[in-house]
Amino acid sequence: MSADFDRAEHRVLAASGPAELFGPAPEGGAAPTDEAARTWRSLARVLHPDRAREDERARALAAYSRLAAHWSAHRRTEAETGGVTVTTRRRVYRVGALIARGDIANVYRAVWHEDGRDHDAVVKMPRSVADNDLMAAEAESLAVLAEHGRPDLAAYAPRLVEAARHRDAATGAVRDVTVLEPLRGFHTLADVAAAHPGGLDPRDAAWMWRRLLVAVGNAHAAGLVHGAVVAANVLVHPGKHGLVLADWCYAVPEGQRVRAVVEAYEDDYAPEIPQGGAATPATDIHMATRTMARLIGPRMPAPMAAFARGCALEAPSMRPKDAWALLGEFDGLLERLWGPRSFRPFTMPTDPAY
Repeated sequence: MSADFDRAEHRVLAASGPAELFGPAPEGGAAPTDEAARTWRSLARVLHPDRAREDERARALAAYSRLAAHWSAHRRTEAETGGVTVTTRRRVYRVGALIARGDIANVYRAVWHEDGRDHDAVVKMPRSVADNDLMAAEAESLAVLAEHGRPDLAAYAPRLVEAARHRDAATGAVRDVTVLEPLRGFHTLADVAAAHPGGLDPRDAAWMWRRLLVAVGNAHAAGLVHGAVVAANVLVHPGKHGLVLADWCYAVPEGQRVRAVVEAYEDDYAPEIPQGGAATPATDIHMATRTMARLIGPRMPAPMAAFARGCALEAPSMRPKDAWALLGEFDGLLERLWGPRSFRPFTMPTDPAY
C-alpha cells in the first residue's frame, strides 16, 4: 500500500465518529459542506478496494467500509431513527429496516396495508434535500422506461410504484422519495467482487455480462442512457441468473450530460462524462465493459480481453453503440470459447443485499 493509503486508513480507523472526519452533521436536511464532501471524496478515492492489489483488498475493504459508515451517519435521515411513515395520495407506507446506503440515498423496506393484509414495498429516500432533483430524475426515468422499454424486459430495472414527497417531522425538510417494488435474493456486483478477490470465473461472469447488455439495450431503446453502470448499481440473483440495473438517478435522455457521478466510482466512468460531453449508448457500453472487466480481473481469457478493449476505447465514436448487436457478437465469442451455452449454477457465500 502507498503512504497515502496508510495515512488515510489510520485517519479513518482512528476516528471515534463522523464528526472527527467531516465536522458537525448538517441540520434541517441541509447538504454536507463542501469541505466535508471533499474529505469524503479524497478518502474514498484512496481507500476504495477496487484500487487495491489482490492481496491487500481485505484491508482496503475494511477501511472503506468504516469510511462509508461514517459518511452515511454524517448524512443521516429521519427514517433511520425509526417510526417513520410516508404518506402519498394512494396509501401510507410504514418505513422499516434499512436495506442499503447508496451514494445519495438510503433504501428501506416498507409495508402498506390494503384488503386486510400487509404488502411489501421499498422506499428510497435521499439523505439530503440537495439531491431531490436526482430522486425526481429517477422516478421520471423509470416511468419512461416502463412506457417505452420492452415489456418483456421490465424485470431488468426496478419497478416504480409511485413517486412522493416526504416531510421530516423533526426538521421540516421535504424530500423527494421513490417507492419501488421489492427485490429479493439479489447481490450487487460489488459484493460479488468482494466474494471473489482473485477475480470471478469468466464462465460465471458471462451470463451477468449478457444480461447487463440486455439491460442497457432496453434503456437505449427507450431513449435513455443510464449513466452510472458501476458495480454497486448492478444487482444479480445467483439462483435465477437474474439481473437488475438499479439507481436511475443519473439517467438522462440520449445526448444530454449526466447530472452527477457516483463519487466512489469516479475512475470507472467513460471519459466523456468527466469531460462534460454528451451521454450516448456508447457511454453505457464503456461502463458496463469496465465493470465486467474489473469483476473478472486476471482470469479474463485473451479473446474476451480483446473484445473488452474494443468496447472501452477512449473516443465514443470508436466504440460500439448498439447493445443488441454487441450481444450477438458476445454470444459468438462465448461459443468460440466454451461451446454452446448451458446453465452454470452460481452461488454466493453471503446473504443477499436485497
